[in-house]
Amino acid sequence: MSEFATFGGGCFWCLEAALRPLQGVLEVTPGYAGGELERPTYEQVSGGETGHAEVVRVEFDPQAITYDQLLDVFFAAHDPTTKDRQGYDVGPQYRSIILYENEPQERAARRKIRSLGRLFGPRIVTELKPLDRFWPAEPEHHRYYDKYPQDPYCRAVIAPKVRKVRAEFGPLLKPD
Repeated sequence: MSEFATFGGGCFWCLEAALRPLQGVLEVTPGYAGGELERPTYEQVSGGETGHAEVVRVEFDPQAITYDQLLDVFFAAHDPTTKDRQGYDVGPQYRSIILYENEPQERAARRKIRSLGRLFGPRIVTELKPLDRFWPAEPEHHRYYDKYPQDPYCRAVIAPKVRKVRAEFGPLLKPD
C-alpha cells in the first residue's frame, strides 16, 4: 500500500529530479499547494499572489523507503534557512514547506525540524501545515529535468542538487 508525501523546497523541477531516483519512490508529481485559489496555473502561482507554493507530491512504498528518509533527502536538496527563496528563485511560491497528510507525518516532520534546529539554530524557516488540496502542475512541468537536461537552468540549478543527492544518498538510489 503506497503513501504520499508533499514537499516544497523552491522550484518543483528540482525536487522532482532529486526525489524521483530513490528506491521506493513510485511517482513524483509537481504541483501547487498551500494557497487559497482553486485550480491555480503556473503563471498565477509564479506571480506570488495565490498563497501556493511549488511542491511535489511523492507517492512512495513505505516498505522500501521511509517518510523519515524522504525528509532527509528533502532537507538535503534545498536550503531550509532562506525565507521565500531558493537561489535565484524568489517569492513565497518558492518557500520551504512540508504539507503533512496525517499525524505520524506531522510528528516526524516536527522531529526532523527540531533535530536540524540543533545544527542550524533558529534559522530553519520550513513551514509545516496540513495538506488541504494538491493541484497537479500542467503536463509541461512533469519530468522537466528528464526532458531538458541541457537547459541552462537545469544545468546550473537542478543538476548540482541531483548530484548532491546521489553523492549523499547513494544507498537509497534505484539501481541503474
